[in-house]
Amino acid sequence: MAFIRQTSPHVLGKLTINGTSHIMKMVLLALLPALMVQLWLFGWGVVIQVLWCSLIALICETAILALRKRPLMFFLKDGSALVTAWLLALAIPAGAPWWLSLIGISFAIVIGKQLYGGMGYNPFNPAMLGYVLLLISFPLEMTSWFTPQGLGVPTIGINDTINIIFTGHSISDGMSGGIDGWTMATALDLVRENSSLTMAELWDKQVRLLGLSSIDGFGINLACLLGGLFLLKQKIISWQTPVAMVTGMAVMALLFWNGSGSESHGSPLFHLFSGATMMGAFFIVTDPVSGATSNKGRLIFGLGVGVITYVIRTWGGYPDGVAFATLLMNMAAPAIDYWTQPRTYGHRKANRGMVKSE
Repeated sequence: MAFIRQTSPHVLGKLTINGTSHIMKMVLLALLPALMVQLWLFGWGVVIQVLWCSLIALICETAILALRKRPLMFFLKDGSALVTAWLLALAIPAGAPWWLSLIGISFAIVIGKQLYGGMGYNPFNPAMLGYVLLLISFPLEMTSWFTPQGLGVPTIGINDTINIIFTGHSISDGMSGGIDGWTMATALDLVRENSSLTMAELWDKQVRLLGLSSIDGFGINLACLLGGLFLLKQKIISWQTPVAMVTGMAVMALLFWNGSGSESHGSPLFHLFSGATMMGAFFIVTDPVSGATSNKGRLIFGLGVGVITYVIRTWGGYPDGVAFATLLMNMAAPAIDYWTQPRTYGHRKANRGMVKSE
């Protein structure tokens, strides 16, 4: 019996902690446009969530590394914990309570990452594991988004934001009406629950909706698209997975688009610029550890995420399905890699699995 023979992805340069740190810094830099847009839309809660999640991620990473007797600074400097923290912080509501972020990021780092051996060994995307845990366990807190600024609601100052996150109450009279006074449904929720209005009537009635998407959805997705293009230009990620994901979602939306009637599920452009589409395409499914590795495998992986996301949005139990679709395809990634191994130079076909020795 012979060992498995696989072709490796050949990387130019040394595989050192400095190389990994550079990649993570580029990802954080690419996330800045999305962070700035969310800051403009939802206020200081976005920055507070990012800082709070980053602190918890570093504490959890340090504690587990110490328990595992691993060199602390060597692994902390790679920046992977901060990337997980930023992704989760930008995915949860800006006014989410502090304990929600604590539970989510702790689960992501301890269970989703370190339990499997740390970076490079986790079969699932840690940030999406933490997000799904929170969404299933605390649906009310995870769907209570601030109304985007400029839609006729009081601007939430930094003091009010701190009090909302860490005490659950605001100190301003304008916020005394409670959480229902300053939150509203997302665009995907509005389209999903609509059963009587045409799309044109829904667009006219709902102040949050624009002609293409929603005020917050379009801006955030555009920012993530710009950040993703930056990562592509820097050759930090490959184009196959994001292109396949958006293609799969667009094709599904086109096939099941019922026009502008009350039964419409939304146009392809609506789905591409709503929810977490672009963040998922460029920052989630491109995870090199939990995704497929071959070029053909990346296409299959991204296509699966796009199709499943649309299915969950349209017929599932949640308005957005990027996290669930990613985790489902994470489970399929080993099988995808197995069946899409490239042919080794000098062989007529790819070797898959154990081969019987002569």
